[in-house]
Amino acid sequence: MQLEPRIDWQASRCESREALLVRLRACLYPLHAPPAEPLLLPQDLLDLIPPRALLREAAVLVGLVERSNDFCVLLTRRSERMSQHAGQVAFPGGRCDPEDKGPLGAALREAHEEIALEPARVLPVGYIDSVPTFTGFLVTPVVALVDPDHRPVPNPSEVEHVFEVPLGFLLDARNVRIDRREWMGRLRSTYRYEWAGEQIWGATAAMLLNLRQRLTGESPPTA
Repeated sequence: MQLEPRIDWQASRCESREALLVRLRACLYPLHAPPAEPLLLPQDLLDLIPPRALLREAAVLVGLVERSNDFCVLLTRRSERMSQHAGQVAFPGGRCDPEDKGPLGAALREAHEEIALEPARVLPVGYIDSVPTFTGFLVTPVVALVDPDHRPVPNPSEVEHVFEVPLGFLLDARNVRIDRREWMGRLRSTYRYEWAGEQIWGATAAMLLNLRQRLTGESPPTA
């Protein structure tokens, strides 16, 4: 999908809800047409991803909340009791069930189950690219505006903590960290954000960088 021209985000951080909606609709996949192909990951990570035919469908909600001087992205820290991705920062979401109406239905259902976000308080806008994970999921992110009056109630069996990160912080390339670490016998690169002591990395960081690229037209930083 072709990207829009670069946006001078710092000059428009206080834009209105309507202006943000226009920007998002110009650079996201529309709700009636989810992405057909997954995000292309760095070459040194591809051998860790199961074949496409074995990936299970999942969806997350990338919620944008309007605050006084910026929009914020809604994130959670998963419970340490979870069998997968325990203690990691993630968007509300999970695997798609047969009764869900596609990734949008799954994302709304999971957000309600995990943080008591009522679907009526969500305005879905579109999709960014699906992300394959090492744990065997193909995760489709649904970008949506969330009612700022919503008060999250974490489901303790799934969510330890709910927090927000300013969108302007996430769009600023100076806040993107690149880690090089030995993993499974070779050096690999991973992206990471750090906000208020929370480490945002892995698939969640990949989704945020994909959203950043679509809004700004800038590729992810390189080491």
